[in-house]
Amino acid sequence: MRKVCEEHGEFEQLYWGDAEMYYRAMKFEAKPRRVEITYTKLTLPCPFSCGLCPIHQTQTILGNIVVTNRCDLSCFYCFFYAERANYVYEPTQEEYRQMLRQLRKQAPLYSMAIQLTGGEPLVREDIVDLLRIAKEEGFYHVQLNTNGIKFAQEGGVELAKKIKKAGVSTIYLSFDGIDPKINFKNHWEIPYVLDAFRKAEITSVVLVPTVIKGWNTHEVGRIVKFAALNNDVIRGINFQPVSFVGTMPRDEIEKQRITIPEVINLIEEQTNGQITHDSWYPTPVVDIFTNFIEAFTGEEQQHWTIHPACGMATYAYVDKSSKEVKFAPINEFVDVDGLLEYLKEETEEIRKGKNKKLITAKAVLKFRSFIKKEPKTFSFSKQLYNMFIAKKHNEAIYSFHMNFLYLGMMHFQDPYNYDLQRVMRCGIHYVMPDGRVVPFCTFNVFPDIYRDTTQKRFSYNIEEWKKLHGEKSIGDAIKYRRDLRKLSSGEIYKRTYEPFLNLQ
Repeated sequence: MRKVCEEHGEFEQLYWGDAEMYYRAMKFEAKPRRVEITYTKLTLPCPFSCGLCPIHQTQTILGNIVVTNRCDLSCFYCFFYAERANYVYEPTQEEYRQMLRQLRKQAPLYSMAIQLTGGEPLVREDIVDLLRIAKEEGFYHVQLNTNGIKFAQEGGVELAKKIKKAGVSTIYLSFDGIDPKINFKNHWEIPYVLDAFRKAEITSVVLVPTVIKGWNTHEVGRIVKFAALNNDVIRGINFQPVSFVGTMPRDEIEKQRITIPEVINLIEEQTNGQITHDSWYPTPVVDIFTNFIEAFTGEEQQHWTIHPACGMATYAYVDKSSKEVKFAPINEFVDVDGLLEYLKEETEEIRKGKNKKLITAKAVLKFRSFIKKEPKTFSFSKQLYNMFIAKKHNEAIYSFHMNFLYLGMMHFQDPYNYDLQRVMRCGIHYVMPDGRVVPFCTFNVFPDIYRDTTQKRFSYNIEEWKKLHGEKSIGDAIKYRRDLRKLSSGEIYKRTYEPFLNLQ
């Protein structure tokens, strides 16, 4: 990407590290759709009227709400926690409920997925209530973004049980690698966190590694293996190539920049070619499925018209029957490209008035023709029957997710690779306390316009917060201090990391 500025001169930044993969991804670009109900008027050029404005082309797929900027850690690279920001942003339950209701105003369908993020959401004593409120307001999928440390401490199992009962759908768990020198945030706690989830019967955890070139790029294959060995609770990984939000010298950016295709190629290399680079598909592929379902059922669906450059994903079957865990990508079992073309053709036929009963009978048979082979523990044929004949949609989807490991790649933007076409198609939005709904990469790339400015208006200064909530509600009193010897000597720790060598 080449940019020219009268004040700052020319600047070039790597956009995608593999041209062939880029052009393949762009073939799946979905037709844009305007959001019918917006929250702001278009008064300035994009992205300075976000909120959403009338030219935005994707409704909210996943809504984010910052429920606090307090945190039990003080990571050196974080600029967001309360003590460094010098104010506490923590919406009340009523303010939080109003933000949830803002999302529900979207038409024709409001987002059914919400993520609670921070700071560290678990420092809020009422976190269970916040999860429950999200369910009350009609959100089907409620995701909790966390470092997980609270689950490794005393009372962690009970906390896990409470949040499950309150309705949490997925835990979005920070995890930057196996090596403790790399994952200094929660390496020692992760085994106990997973143990708490097992005891609470939480079985939908997504690991979220930030990938930085030269820092943890040699770890991506081991992260995949770690997830596979713990896939009774870990359902997927969402790799996030680092975004440089803030000021950084150009030479440092070039050293640490890594893009989606480069991480995908590293995964192929570090899984000995088992998870191939051609088994990954861009996010708008989902729109092919939703178009078919909408045409077939006659029921309005959410449309994933996200820009193809925003993210890629695949599924891998995990075989642990031998000593060494093995992987097989989804396209080893299914002709994915053929299936996608068939769905597009059938969607058009239905829209032209083709008899749906004929399609139902034919679809199952046709879908089976795209199956190359069946995995050991999963039957595509059976689940196709459940999906289309028995109408057990949720059962079929659940069965698939229990047998395949999700691998995703989401590269959020920064000032150096900012692309307005991606922003206009963004489907991951922050709901702000002033009622605006702002794309992820606008919210964080322009904090002085959106995130920081708005949140500060609805915040307390540190001293005000202490007067209201006490001295022990912020600062050193809530910071986590680990007992390294105790954690690393525990049987749960040893058992979890036993397959990985040279951890110390």
